[in-house]
Amino acid sequence: MSNPEAKTEPKAHANYVPRLKKIYREQIAPELFKEFSYKSTMQTPKLDKIVVSMGVGEALVNKKFLDAAIDTLTQITGQKAVKTKARKSIANFKIRAGQEIGAKVTLRGTMMYEFFDRLVNVALPRVKDFRGISQNAFDGHGNYSLGIEEQIIFPEIDFDKIEKVAGLNIVIVTTAKTDAEAKAFLGKFGMPFRK
Repeated sequence: MSNPEAKTEPKAHANYVPRLKKIYREQIAPELFKEFSYKSTMQTPKLDKIVVSMGVGEALVNKKFLDAAIDTLTQITGQKAVKTKARKSIANFKIRAGQEIGAKVTLRGTMMYEFFDRLVNVALPRVKDFRGISQNAFDGHGNYSLGIEEQIIFPEIDFDKIEKVAGLNIVIVTTAKTDAEAKAFLGKFGMPFRK
């Protein structure tokens, strides 16, 4: 039975709408609707989720590396990272099924839009000798995979506290049916595709 005394406080961010979500609703969705001649607004591509992950092979030798990866992902995304386990054993890499070898975060809703905004407008421009991202990293179903070599491009990371520069993978899952639609959709969000 619930306690009538315990009142839930209203969330301070309940009415908050991320900048990119607003831009999507007001500009991007109507433009895509016209461009691809959709019959229903429900066909317009949307961001579904963003998965940020790190593989930590060194975790087999030293668990400290896995904890560092979890801290890094938590700082970058603002959401607690979870450990990932090996699905099957691989003798060459001395990996057994069930061993913890990485970390990941799945972002949805407000957190997803906030992270995407920071990725496109803050982090990617900080990459050394940046010339844009590949146009060929779509999976055929409207999802985009991006590999980042150094986690230090994110301003949340304190450079002095980093023991080891590590890479991370970002998968942007959209509701687009084709890669062409997904590319147009992400391009309108400002994804810096290589020309």
